[in-house]
Amino acid sequence: MTDATASAPAAGASWLGKLEGKVSWILLGVAGLLLPLLDDSYIGVIAQRAYIYWVLSAGLNLVVGYAGQIAIGWVSMLTLGAYTTAALTAGTATEPWHPYLALIAGGVVGAVAGLVVGLPALRLRTFYFAMTTLGFATIVTQVALAWKSVTGGGVGTPGPVFPWPFDPGWGFYYFCFILAALATWMTANIASSRFGRALVAIRDAEVAAEASGIAKPKLLMAVFLFAGALGGVAGGLFSSLQSYITPDAFTFEISVLFFIAILIGGRGSILGPALGTIILTALPEFAAPLVQWSTFLYAALLLVIVLVIPGGIADLLDYKNRRPLEQHREIAPRQELLGRLLDKSDAKHTIALKDIALHFGGVRAIDGLDLEIRSGEVQGLIGPNGSGKTTTLNVISGYYAPKSGTLMLDGRSLPFGQPHLRARYRIARTFQTPRLVGAASVLENVMIGGTVHGHASFAEATLALPRNRRDEKLLHEAAMQALATVGLENLAGVRADRLQHSELRFMEIARALMLRPAFLMLDEPAAGLSPEEIRRLGSLIKAISREGTGVLLVEHHADLIFDICDHVTVLNLGKVLAAGTPNEIRSHREVVSAYLGA
Repeated sequence: MTDATASAPAAGASWLGKLEGKVSWILLGVAGLLLPLLDDSYIGVIAQRAYIYWVLSAGLNLVVGYAGQIAIGWVSMLTLGAYTTAALTAGTATEPWHPYLALIAGGVVGAVAGLVVGLPALRLRTFYFAMTTLGFATIVTQVALAWKSVTGGGVGTPGPVFPWPFDPGWGFYYFCFILAALATWMTANIASSRFGRALVAIRDAEVAAEASGIAKPKLLMAVFLFAGALGGVAGGLFSSLQSYITPDAFTFEISVLFFIAILIGGRGSILGPALGTIILTALPEFAAPLVQWSTFLYAALLLVIVLVIPGGIADLLDYKNRRPLEQHREIAPRQELLGRLLDKSDAKHTIALKDIALHFGGVRAIDGLDLEIRSGEVQGLIGPNGSGKTTTLNVISGYYAPKSGTLMLDGRSLPFGQPHLRARYRIARTFQTPRLVGAASVLENVMIGGTVHGHASFAEATLALPRNRRDEKLLHEAAMQALATVGLENLAGVRADRLQHSELRFMEIARALMLRPAFLMLDEPAAGLSPEEIRRLGSLIKAISREGTGVLLVEHHADLIFDICDHVTVLNLGKVLAAGTPNEIRSHREVVSAYLGA
C-alpha cells in the first residue's frame, strides 16, 4: 500500500467484500448440513445427485466459464469415472478393488482423459472444439457398449457400494456433500489465484495475456487435467447413486445440463454455476411432467438468461457493482511512487531493430526499419495511419516474425513467435484499443500484469498453500501500488467495464508497470484523453523513463511526442522518413510535408 490513508479504506473494503462473498456459501453449507434433519430420502437423493453433478461442473466451470472453451461433451468424464469405479470394484477387469481406491482410480482416468480432450483446444476454437468433445463422448459410449467383458455392454454393470462411514443413505449423502464442498474450495482457490486471473485473461484478452507472460498451452493443460479428475470422481459417485449403470445413463441431456448450468450461472463465477447446477438438477424432479421437456426447458432458460441477464445468476448476486460511481472523476497520477514500484538500475540496456522487413502479401508493412530503444529514454514513433507503427510494436512484442532483419536485446537475438516469452525480458506494452477483462475488477486486471512474478505451482494454488498465499499478498500490494501511481486506487474494486475510456488507458499502464519493465511500449496511450489528461500522461511517461525504463511511444499527438521524447523516428509507408531529436524533426521538410502539415 502507498500510505496509511490509502491502505485503510482499501483494507476495509477488501474485508467487507470477502465477508459479503462468503455469506452465500455459509448459507448453502448450513442448508446442506441440516438437510438430513428433514428425514426425507427422496429429497436426499435429489441433493446427492446435485452434489455429484456439481463436483463435475466445478471443474468444467474452469474450462468453460473461466477459460472460455466450449466443452459440451464433458459427460464423457462422468462415463469414464463411473465405469472405471464400477468395473474395478466388481472385479470385471482385475481382482476386486476397495471402492474408495476404485473411486481414486476413476479420478485418475478422468484426469488422463481430460488431458487428451484438452489437447485439441490448443489448436481448435469455439464450435470446432465443441464438436471434438462431443465426438470423444460418443467414442467413450461406444467403447462401453462393445467392451462387454468389463462393462457389461448394453446390459450394464452394478455400481459400487461404499462401506462405513459413507454407506448408502445419509452416510453417502455426507460423502457427496464433503466432496462437493472440497471441489468448490479447490476451484475457488484456483479462481482467486494468478492462474484463475490468467484463465479469464486468455478468455477475454488473449493478446494482453500473452504480453503479460501467460503461457496458454501449459495453463490449459493443467486446467483440463484438474477438471477431468473431478469429472472422473463425479462419475464414480454417480455409479454408486445409480446402483446399476448402462450406457443409456450418460445421455446428451446430462451433458447439456452441465454446460447450460455454467452459462446461466455466469462466466467467471463459482457461486453462480453452483446455484445453476442445483436449480437444473432439482427442477425436473419437482416438475415430473416436464422431464420429457427438460432439454427444451434448459434451452429456453438459457435464452431468457442471455436476453434478460447476460451475466447470469452471478450478475444478480453482484449487487456491489450496481452501486453508482462518483461522477466527474479525475485521474491524478502520483509519479513520485514509481521508485517503489520499478526496479531502478544504472545498467544500460538497448533494443535494436536492424533492417527489419515485414510484408503482408504485396503490402510492405515495414521496409528496412532501423530503430533503437535505450534505457532511460523516450523514443517516439510517429507517422500517418498505415505507416507501420503498430506493426513495429508487434514485431518487438514477438507477435509477428519479420521476413528479414534482426531484433537484438543487448546484443542477443530475441526469438519471434512466442510473445509470452517477452515478459521474461521485462518488455511490457499497452494496446491501441484497451484490452481488459471486463467482468474482473480493476485490481484483478492490474494483477494479471504481474503473473510471471508468482512462484507457486498450480497444485499449490489449488490447495491454497503458504507460497501461493504469499504470492497473492505480494501481487495485491504491487497492484495497489501501481494503481496509486496512475491515480486509480479508489477504483480498485470496481468492474473494469464500468471505467471511462481515459481510466482504461491508465489502467493498462498500471498493468504494464506490474512487470517492472526494462522497456515499455505504449501504443497511442493519449487517444481519447483530454488536454489535461494528456499533460499528466506525458509527465508520468517521462517519470517512468527517469527510473531507467526505456519507452517506445507510438502516438498521433505530435505535441506530446515533441514535449517528452528524447528521439523521434518518423515512418511513412513502412520506411524511415526521418530520425533525430524533436527539434530536428519539427523542422524536417519532408516530415512537415508528409505528416505534420504546413
